[in-house]
Amino acid sequence: MSMVVGVPTASPVRPTRGRLRPLGIGEVHITGGFWARRQSVNADASLSHIGHWLEREGWLGNFDLIAAGDPGGARRGREFSDSEVYKYLEALAWEIGRGGDPGLERTLRRVVGRIARAQDADGYLNTAFGHRGQPPRWSDLRQGHELYCAGHLLQAAVARARTGPDADDGLVALARRVADNICDTFGPDGLDGLCGHPGIETALVEFARTTGEERYLAQAALFLDRRGHGRLGDVEWGREYFQDETPVREATVLRGHAVRANYLACGAADVAVERDDPGLLKAVRHQWRATVARRTHLTGGQGSRHQDEAFGADWALPPDRAYAETCAAVGSVMLAWRLLLASGDPGCADLIERTLFNVVAASPAADGLSFFYTNPLHRREPGAAPDTDRPSIRAEAAQRAPWFEVSCCPTNVARLLASLASYVATTDDEGLQVHQYAPATVVHRPPDGGERRVTVTTGYPDDGLIRVRIDSDDERPWTLSLRVPDWAGEGATLTVDGRTRPVDPGYVVERRRWRSGEEIVLSLPVEPRFTYPDPRIDAVRGCVAVERGPLVCAVESVDLPAGTNVEDLHVDPTRPPRHAGGRVLVCCRQRDRVEHDWPYGGPTGPPVGTGPEPAEVPLVAYHAWASRGPSTMRVWLPVA
Repeated sequence: MSMVVGVPTASPVRPTRGRLRPLGIGEVHITGGFWARRQSVNADASLSHIGHWLEREGWLGNFDLIAAGDPGGARRGREFSDSEVYKYLEALAWEIGRGGDPGLERTLRRVVGRIARAQDADGYLNTAFGHRGQPPRWSDLRQGHELYCAGHLLQAAVARARTGPDADDGLVALARRVADNICDTFGPDGLDGLCGHPGIETALVEFARTTGEERYLAQAALFLDRRGHGRLGDVEWGREYFQDETPVREATVLRGHAVRANYLACGAADVAVERDDPGLLKAVRHQWRATVARRTHLTGGQGSRHQDEAFGADWALPPDRAYAETCAAVGSVMLAWRLLLASGDPGCADLIERTLFNVVAASPAADGLSFFYTNPLHRREPGAAPDTDRPSIRAEAAQRAPWFEVSCCPTNVARLLASLASYVATTDDEGLQVHQYAPATVVHRPPDGGERRVTVTTGYPDDGLIRVRIDSDDERPWTLSLRVPDWAGEGATLTVDGRTRPVDPGYVVERRRWRSGEEIVLSLPVEPRFTYPDPRIDAVRGCVAVERGPLVCAVESVDLPAGTNVEDLHVDPTRPPRHAGGRVLVCCRQRDRVEHDWPYGGPTGPPVGTGPEPAEVPLVAYHAWASRGPSTMRVWLPVA
């Protein structure tokens, strides 16, 4: 049985039903500003950097060893290193679709050729299992990552099919053999197993959407049904590490390993949409809402525990021990986007914006050649610059590193940035919706004819003025919807036909027969503001953060006078932060340090006011911290 496949859309997610329909990278072009610069760096520097390290560390060479029939003990990298090659391949496919670079096209074809030669006759493909001197296939489903790696291969094939449907490189056919082998092995009459690291579920659904093969969707649903019954056994962090302690439909919040949790929820949302299963979709939406409300950092980062890269309990959000893995942020964006398409909930777009600007943008350095793996909100020690000549073994390093022994984050960021335009806008039967703001052009041709074309001009996030010009005529009325972020609770306005009115968070909607040259202007208040935490977050009770528009701000030691420590600063809450000279400034007092033999009991030390007089301290956008050498940093500052 086959699914109905419509006109290809060059987007990572292409549901066959839902409240909104995505517009792909052929319909949305980011033309300048914050994200265009990052896309350019990703294309011009990061992709070649990643390719270099994959080759240098032997992770690409592993496929050559398998093709030669003699892996022996020469294989290099962790058991999941194949997945980094596949994410790199996916990033190449999206970037080729975005820019058409012939050099990247040649690179992609060479990589596909090396992978294809390593595939077994029955479709199985993995460089860590199933060959001479290696453990047997599927012998370690809990930690082996075989299905996880296969999922990323399928995602790469989806990207290639949607950006180059006429490509003859063989990637889609190769991936189909992998998917068929998985269905034959793990179908209803096969192995009653599942992967310790989710990811195969959403990959199978997206591959089903691409190929029209119903059996791939059925296999994804079967994997979801198997999870939550303890099939993966126990580990020291508990079965929730794999999300295997509670069935997906019964879970109330995302828990365990943060990347796995987000990937699993993506797969559940995809299956729910394709099978028209409102109960399953409702469960995932409830889990997402609870996680955003109680287990997500101010930056949008997720994960509070280093030991298992996991969510903590509700309200356990320590800034200095925040793990907030970059890959968890990518997974969070993937999940929120799926829920946005299914429901049209503006809160999903709000979280995407927060996560993109404050975690995803923080990971790569300005030159695209080093990356953060974790993203804490408080750094107590400046640390040392990493060795640029070998992979870092410290995921929590205080400086961005060029590569890691577990280097999932650079490739994940690369594929997201290359496909970022597909997260900007959507369509429905009524018109267009713009969810994320950047200088861009949006063109959509509805199936019933006509054309809807708009140009977005903005300096966002540096300023909050967003101009949307209509560049097409249409005799029929249609609706243009613009998102007003939740943080813009007061002061947002919309100007249409020379008349300005206040607008509330959510979506502001204008419907009319649009004429080319008409313009509407959304103005968002991006003045700096104080943000106070929920009092149940013990770790930051009595503290305040500063935000400007969608950007979280931080104080960094390199901006302080000599001898001033970020630990000693206390914010004066009676003096609001301000923006001047291109910088955000906040008024702080400095507490005098008094050493004690015992840090408990008795007086708390001299009052804050005995130190120097209050002075304005410059803040930096969180995503830009650690760009000027080793430093200390904090987002949450105690109130004086």
